[in-house]
Amino acid sequence: MAQSHGSCLCKKVAYTFTGEPVMQAICHCLPCRKVSGGTHTTNILVPLAALTITSGKEHLRSYAAAHPSGMTLTLHFCENCGTKIYKDMDGEAFKGVAIVQAGTLDAGEGGMEIGDVKLGAELWVKNRVPWLGSVEGAGQLQEFS
Repeated sequence: MAQSHGSCLCKKVAYTFTGEPVMQAICHCLPCRKVSGGTHTTNILVPLAALTITSGKEHLRSYAAAHPSGMTLTLHFCENCGTKIYKDMDGEAFKGVAIVQAGTLDAGEGGMEIGDVKLGAELWVKNRVPWLGSVEGAGQLQEFS
């Protein structure tokens, strides 16, 4: 079974996840735009049980906020450098799922790398900035469904 590796910018927090992602998607919702500082986030959804913080757990902090969907979005990030490692949401569709931020994947350690991400969906396209085109072949969802 493939094991993928990732870390924060300062390398104080590192993680692995095993197996194949449940889904790979970008999200254009306002909270994702805010946490990324860009137009969207690139997300790898994996079973929470498959995600292991391998080092720096003591540096991992979380912040919860209301999401426009009515769910609570919780960000898990490095207290030192601020890198968002993963997110989770409390809605039924996201139970037991970690939303790993694709940009935190480390290259050259085996497993999935950023270039391996295959987007199956674009979420919250109603919030996509007008100058950013759609991803060819990815499902286009106005919100999460």
